[in-house]
Amino acid sequence: MIFDCDGVLVDSERLCLRVDAQVFAALGCHFTEEEMIETFVGSSAEIYDKALEERLGRPLEPGWNKPYDHLYRRAFETELTAIDGVADALEALELPICIASNCGHHSLRRNLRTTGLLHHFADGHIFSAEDVERGKPAPDVFLHAARTMGVAPARCVVVEDSPYGVTAARAAGMRVFGYAGGLTAAHRLAGPGTVVFEDMRELPGLLDPGRGRAERAVS
Repeated sequence: MIFDCDGVLVDSERLCLRVDAQVFAALGCHFTEEEMIETFVGSSAEIYDKALEERLGRPLEPGWNKPYDHLYRRAFETELTAIDGVADALEALELPICIASNCGHHSLRRNLRTTGLLHHFADGHIFSAEDVERGKPAPDVFLHAARTMGVAPARCVVVEDSPYGVTAARAAGMRVFGYAGGLTAAHRLAGPGTVVFEDMRELPGLLDPGRGRAERAVS
């Protein structure tokens, strides 16, 4: 089972968009909240930079974002939490799990450590777009994760919260569970081979419908 990280394990997307708005203002451009959600949530660095260059009408210098890194770091250090219910879901799962994210390795481990989730993922079970040629919506990082874990793509299940991630998982030939409890509307995740849900505590029961029925009967 393959998890995205931002917006699936850690509740980082709202923090990122808030800081993004500050960065965009400093650069002299503006995106509406709807534009930011549709364009930046789950995007790769390449998509992010391209959208920003198009809005600015000029190319960005290499390393342009470095002066703003401290804003994201401060927000994450003081406000980042795990997605509600995800710790319970991870404890209940009986499948091998890993992470495949557009985020870099350093940030992934920092955010998982901050939210107390790092211990759920064994060494070698955290994969980043840094490991492959293309980030999501290309399927590369999911295929790399499956290959490394020794599981055929058709036997993998992906948990994602953005259209970029859902598109990547479908392109990899994997089943998808689209988490709509965050910023992305459910209809933007829906589609072939995809189950959309809003509460992370539901995930183990969705993977094993018989188990989910039993738990509801007891509760």
